Amino acid sequence: MVLPQASGLIQILLFVGSCGLVGRVIHVWWRLRHVPGPFLPSFSDYFRVKWVQSSKAHFVHRDLHRKYGNVVRMGPNMVSIGDPEAVPLLYPMRRGFLKADFYVPLRPYSRTGGALPAVFTSLDEDMHSRLKRPIAQIFSLSSVVTFEGLVEDVLQVIHAQLDDRFKDTGEVFNLGEWLQYFAFDVMGTLSFNKRYGFLEQGEDVGNKLDAVWQFMKQAAPMMQVPWLDKILYKNQYVDMLRRTPGNSLLQFVGQTIGERQRTFDDKAKVDAAEGNRKDFLDRYIEIQRNNPEIPPWAVHSWTFSNVIAGSDSVGVVMQTAMYHILKNETTRTKLVQELQEASVSRPYPQWSEVSKLPYLDACVLEALRMHPPFALPFERVVPEGGITICGTYLPEGTIVGASPYVTNRDTQAYGEDSDDWRPERWIECGPERKRHLENILLTFGAGRRICLGRYIGIFEIKKLIPFLVLQYDMRIVDEDSFTSENFWFFKHHGLFARMEGSKKEVSQN
Repeated sequence: MVLPQASGLIQILLFVGSCGLVGRVIHVWWRLRHVPGPFLPSFSDYFRVKWVQSSKAHFVHRDLHRKYGNVVRMGPNMVSIGDPEAVPLLYPMRRGFLKADFYVPLRPYSRTGGALPAVFTSLDEDMHSRLKRPIAQIFSLSSVVTFEGLVEDVLQVIHAQLDDRFKDTGEVFNLGEWLQYFAFDVMGTLSFNKRYGFLEQGEDVGNKLDAVWQFMKQAAPMMQVPWLDKILYKNQYVDMLRRTPGNSLLQFVGQTIGERQRTFDDKAKVDAAEGNRKDFLDRYIEIQRNNPEIPPWAVHSWTFSNVIAGSDSVGVVMQTAMYHILKNETTRTKLVQELQEASVSRPYPQWSEVSKLPYLDACVLEALRMHPPFALPFERVVPEGGITICGTYLPEGTIVGASPYVTNRDTQAYGEDSDDWRPERWIECGPERKRHLENILLTFGAGRRICLGRYIGIFEIKKLIPFLVLQYDMRIVDEDSFTSENFWFFKHHGLFARMEGSKKEVSQN
């Protein structure tokens, strides 16, 4: 039995608590009341989570911007920007806008090591610099080009597999999967000097592709509510209840690094004697040994990033490009003509021959524009003093970001046909306008936190596409079967093709 005095006290406490909660909600809503957007999401991030869980958040974001304009309130404290001209302001070369907690769910977690930061997911600018500075040169274009021989080793494998399995058979095959296998085996070769075996086996060896996708499906909704990720997925007590400890990809990376460290000195001697190329892991271990101030977990961080972002993202762009090249006969004809007129080497065109071909470049840029691998807003925190973006003032502490899928399809920047594939737009606009459009293209991010591995991706794509379009006469089987899911990473489905006949191979080496 509750005493009358106690009952009254409970009612008072409930009333005060309710008033405090309502007051908090009103306060949060009130500070951004001037920003247009859907009403209910302005009170709760629940809607942002549901949009992501639908796998179609990019469509939701695009449609909201087309309805409300360039500045849209997507959550209680989250504002999305749709104007690509605001990209240099949001993502400057100088320090200013810190990354939001949005990126923390992308950190892999283990019971023993906790959450592992990376160059991409570091919120602290000093930590970001400590992780990026030692390896930045490795990812420069001049350094990436030195890996051409390793990439061609993988090109030889996909060449042999496509010939053996599908040439002259008329068999329908999933071209999208093979492009993904190629991207992963290239990164395996660059990172560990050995392929994962996807191309040889013609399947997802060790379920690594699926592990990446499952990790993204877990992380993407939590990126909208990172405080919940800390409870559900970055919590040692909750993690103890899971059947499998830690992250399987992180375990794979740890085992690979451990094996390499045990044999590093002997391997270095053999490589030096035989003139073997150093892979990324060799360089990472060497950098850490020569720089004791680098965190002891840095090699794991760098290598994990190679496995995750360095493979899946490139595969998405490859699939986008090949789908549209094969679907549009005009594009295919123009591209083949350009490659033939350039007298590129066959069967594997060299980087020096294709790197500056204008129509190939336009096709790659159009693929990057239409389907960026990452398709949620890149969130930042408005700094002290607030800022005015697109004529709208945002107070300090507001989470603000732009989605590449939205800004890359802006009609003011790219034309009324921005939803359509048209590589010619990158040529017709002229050199000066093209440089500007490339600067505001948000596919790889922008400013001081731009993607470190962007040159590797472009290098792979410009090596693979010329080989495929010159070597094979492929046709898409069902254009409508090509669909996409978005869980931070895009994932394409249904790129089925058939070879109509193999083109005559001409060696010009």
